[in-house]
Amino acid sequence: MIKLVACDLDGTLFNSDMMVSPENATAIKAAQQNGIEFLVATGRAPRESKVLLEDAGIKSGFINLNGALVFDASGKLIIKHPIPANSAMKLINLLHDNHFYFEIVTADNVYTEDLSKRITNVAHFMVDLNAGITFREAVAITAGNKSILNMTQVDSYDELFQNEDPKIMKFLVFDHRGHEAFEDVITEINQLNGLVVTSSSSSNIEINAVQAQKGLALLDYAQIKHIKRKEIAAIGDNLNDESMIREAGIGVAMGNAVPKIKHLAQITTSSNNDNGVAKVLYKFIDENKSGNNDEILA
Repeated sequence: MIKLVACDLDGTLFNSDMMVSPENATAIKAAQQNGIEFLVATGRAPRESKVLLEDAGIKSGFINLNGALVFDASGKLIIKHPIPANSAMKLINLLHDNHFYFEIVTADNVYTEDLSKRITNVAHFMVDLNAGITFREAVAITAGNKSILNMTQVDSYDELFQNEDPKIMKFLVFDHRGHEAFEDVITEINQLNGLVVTSSSSSNIEINAVQAQKGLALLDYAQIKHIKRKEIAAIGDNLNDESMIREAGIGVAMGNAVPKIKHLAQITTSSNNDNGVAKVLYKFIDENKSGNNDEILA
């Protein structure tokens, strides 16, 4: 029996318009009514992710920033894994020296040194995740999306450390040239202790404290809820979903998932533009009712 479903947002629950479809929203509510807890697991910050779920009328717990922050359905913070301040300063200098555009995420805010670059880089990210969407269309969607622009621009990231330790949870680094552009800097990041590098598309990398991984956060959350590993399912599409796909009892890859995630998952559903989340949730509901979980993998 599946009692807990962890679900990624971008490229998974969100369609190419970065919205939760009515079909997916209805399926989530049906799962919750049938005793399945729905847990969002995303690299996004709490403020931007919660706005988008509230707009769809969905109430859930959240694994935010790849597991740096975890909230239960009431909004109570239950897990927190910040990047140490000395490591954060080294990362800022390293990324500046290598001329990357990057953003810094705390528990309460997202910071940028150039909001216009935010729009451009998120547009490239959207094109990378959603086949068929043009860069021009992606820019229009990005510039008009309140959650994407809900951030603070600063003249310099050094400002964040002038008065106190800001408790940085994640670095988000962009480059539309693809993963090859990150190879050298990842090697340097890996030489710093206590950090982990993941990715949610070919155009970015995400840097967290090593404890902040979706899979670890999911297992910790399940333990708090007294849910067994075999009763957990995880749905995702990209490399920052790898740990939770691996750790869940049943891993689900989206139809648009990268090959590594499809290979790792036990089952594959439809794409994010074809309500793949809804389809697999209804499958879990039906199999829970029948009591034959072996059919889930059929």
